[in-house]
Amino acid sequence: MRIKRTTPRSGATRRTRLLAVTTGLVAAAAVLAVPTANADSAGTFSASQLSAAGDAVLKADVPGTAWHVDQATGALVVTADSTVSKAEIAKIKREAGTNAGAIRVERTPGKFTKLISGGDAIYASGWRCSLGFNVRDSAGNYYFLTAGHCTDGAGTWWSNSGRTTVLGSTAGSSFPTNDYGIVRYTNSTVTKSGTVGSQDITSAANATVGMSVTRRGSTTGTHGGSVTGLNATVNYGGGDIVYGMIRTNVCAEPGDSGGPLYSGSRAIGLTSGGSGNCSTGGTTFFQPVTEALSAYGVSVY
Repeated sequence: MRIKRTTPRSGATRRTRLLAVTTGLVAAAAVLAVPTANADSAGTFSASQLSAAGDAVLKADVPGTAWHVDQATGALVVTADSTVSKAEIAKIKREAGTNAGAIRVERTPGKFTKLISGGDAIYASGWRCSLGFNVRDSAGNYYFLTAGHCTDGAGTWWSNSGRTTVLGSTAGSSFPTNDYGIVRYTNSTVTKSGTVGSQDITSAANATVGMSVTRRGSTTGTHGGSVTGLNATVNYGGGDIVYGMIRTNVCAEPGDSGGPLYSGSRAIGLTSGGSGNCSTGGTTFFQPVTEALSAYGVSVY
């Protein structure tokens, strides 16, 4: 099977940026509580109004914001982290113009970041992430999925911090816009379990609002929560905008990137980023795993 790899950014530039992100994450500890809604208007708006409002938020290009349509209230929920100023919120609403009333702002402490630093730890040449799901293609070749911001600019992957046990090489990477990547195993001696921890994964599914989910990562282990929104757009800054994300109240920390989100035996997503920590909680976004499976023609087992 041949998997097309998207052209990465300059290796040196990418590594410098990733290392800078990693350093920033270590210093950026923040207390996170459940987001609380501002006293913005709430109501039912047409699909065209909601779409126009979403386009306006994207055009405003404010890092630290994420947005999705809340089907229950018929509003566009804009989640703003602690770096977003009142002036930037005002900028978003000005950009929305007559559709500003369709926007409901929710504040969340902390800063939205890609969680550079599943399950198990995996190491590139200059950073650590988490393995998402082991997968295979129709020919019986084995791979694993992880976050695209992890595979972007990475070649070889190892299973240990000393980088003595090779796992494989990046075979495909999609970031930004999406946030998924795939690594082909080259080490035939490594056990390629179809489980996440002790949980057997037998199928993949799309998330639904209210779904009970569990996340596993190499930094914080296993934590649970629920899906709070679908089809979210997240602006991490620096041009790194991802679309179609799953919004949850599950916590995560640096190094958990790429790790698996699952519901029982069903694979649901790959950890992208968010804010908060696992002491007080957090808002975390996930790449739907079904999209990655379809893109690479692989399946969980």
